[in-house]
Amino acid sequence: MKQVFTLNQVTKKLPKHLHKFIVKQPYESYTAQNQAVWRYVMRLNVDYLSKVAHESYLDGLKKTGVLKNQIPKMQGMNRILKDIGWAAVSVDGFIPPNAFMEFQAYNVLVIASDIRTIDHIEYTPAPDIIHEAAGHAPIIANPEYAEYLRRFGEIGSKAISSSKDYEMYEAVRLLSILKENPNSSKEKLKIAEAKVEELQNHIGELSEMAQIRNLHWWTVEYGLIGTLENPKIYGAGLLSSIGESKWCLTNKVKKIPYTLDAATQNFDITKPQPQLYVTPDFAHLSMVLEEFANKMSLRKGGLKGIQKLIESSCLGTIELSTGIQISGIFTKVIKDEYDKPIYVQTTGPTALASRDKELIGHGVENHAQGFGSPIGKLKGINLAIEDMSPKDLEVYGIYEGKTTVLKFEGNIKVEGEVITGKRDLQGKIILISFKNCTVTHDETFLFKPEWGVYDMAVGKKVISAFAGPASVHSFADIGEVSTEKTIKISYSQKEVQLHNLYEKVAIIRANKKTDQLTLYSIFKELKHNFKNDWLLVLEIYEMIYGLNTDFESDVKTYLKNQKKHQHLIGQGLKLIQK
Repeated sequence: MKQVFTLNQVTKKLPKHLHKFIVKQPYESYTAQNQAVWRYVMRLNVDYLSKVAHESYLDGLKKTGVLKNQIPKMQGMNRILKDIGWAAVSVDGFIPPNAFMEFQAYNVLVIASDIRTIDHIEYTPAPDIIHEAAGHAPIIANPEYAEYLRRFGEIGSKAISSSKDYEMYEAVRLLSILKENPNSSKEKLKIAEAKVEELQNHIGELSEMAQIRNLHWWTVEYGLIGTLENPKIYGAGLLSSIGESKWCLTNKVKKIPYTLDAATQNFDITKPQPQLYVTPDFAHLSMVLEEFANKMSLRKGGLKGIQKLIESSCLGTIELSTGIQISGIFTKVIKDEYDKPIYVQTTGPTALASRDKELIGHGVENHAQGFGSPIGKLKGINLAIEDMSPKDLEVYGIYEGKTTVLKFEGNIKVEGEVITGKRDLQGKIILISFKNCTVTHDETFLFKPEWGVYDMAVGKKVISAFAGPASVHSFADIGEVSTEKTIKISYSQKEVQLHNLYEKVAIIRANKKTDQLTLYSIFKELKHNFKNDWLLVLEIYEMIYGLNTDFESDVKTYLKNQKKHQHLIGQGLKLIQK
């Protein structure tokens, strides 16, 4: 695959499976109208948010290379971001939640490369470069918040999804793409909205990923900080929305102290939020995150952790008490009468690791058909295999060349000739290999001699279960890129003509010489051929403001007589007149 981004000291640490989500920033595709939309939103936001955003916001814009007057280039942002240990890459709209979190864990911001259309200038349901670059980037200049974001990614990327989560992700992604495209048919939009609503109404019990996604939404995207009576904005969704950044601070939006309860509060990306959560400080965010992590299978393991992995049907990992890690798609768990897992099975390519490093000779090529192993203690013996000394192992017949029978609690029986064992760095045995081996549970065969060498993981309990592999190098490809791509907007000939006028005005501004004759000619053309456009007229007015000419008066009168978008025009006029 051709590299579409520049490697630097941060991005070179990204695992290869994340590279497929990165796209080249289509900077040459941004129209002059897109640039004008950026200027309008950013200038209004900076003016307003300087009073109501967290104190890190303004300084953060400078530290992250986000300018008011033009859409940022990834290369430029990265040159500045590396000084605070972060980087940015372009992606195509929403990417799968686990991948999104994993980028964050490596200190990389994913930035949707498209920009909202003028019709969605106040708010867009689709991720865009205003939301990502002007919303997410500035606050990461705060070291405490940046560490929260990194830690969130680290924990969130291990959250186990349900089988419905990916379906919901695809449905929301499609809806956001259709809503942002002005050429989308009403029929397609209606079908997409109905699909999202149906999934939301039948989502069932929230998975770990659904819950941590909620926490992400109510903090990173829509978080407030300070007191309930006088909160400040730090969430990217609010920092990038002209309308909602004002609406959110009114009494019409309920303010709630941020606690773990936010994990079960769902959200609708297509509507303003009816309630928001307020954290007293950034340290509190990390405290709630750790509280949530303590409830995850990542830290609890056990039967429930294995069952969550089976239900997800996705690549996951369990870690046993010895530290050995089994990564694959889990399809079966046998439990005893006390609800303890006594045998676990994967199907298809599986890898074994210790301390997140693949064990030599135990990659997916060695376990292509799957892997199964007993868990627990031997029946009638208080000393677990993992706690046995070399002398103990010899006493119980577990040594090379010995044909032995191991009877585990729960009636799992392993019978075969010991070939070899693997130990960790501390000398604790973590894996035993057998030949001519039979494994049974009661009368059911779990492994037969003709299937080859039997590798048995050693561990008395499952201490962790999480999404993804233990070693990022074990599996060639992890995660899927959506087949539903962001639609490149097709412009009519008339729209192209309008964009050309925007381009002419942009050139005049860049030259820093007010060419009144050309601007007047463009203004006349706008009045006759593009009566619905207001933003370019506002840009012209900004350039001639203060000249006290009839031209200036005519443009102002024209703007004030516009029937549509009066509040947007009014905000722009106030800003110019400042």
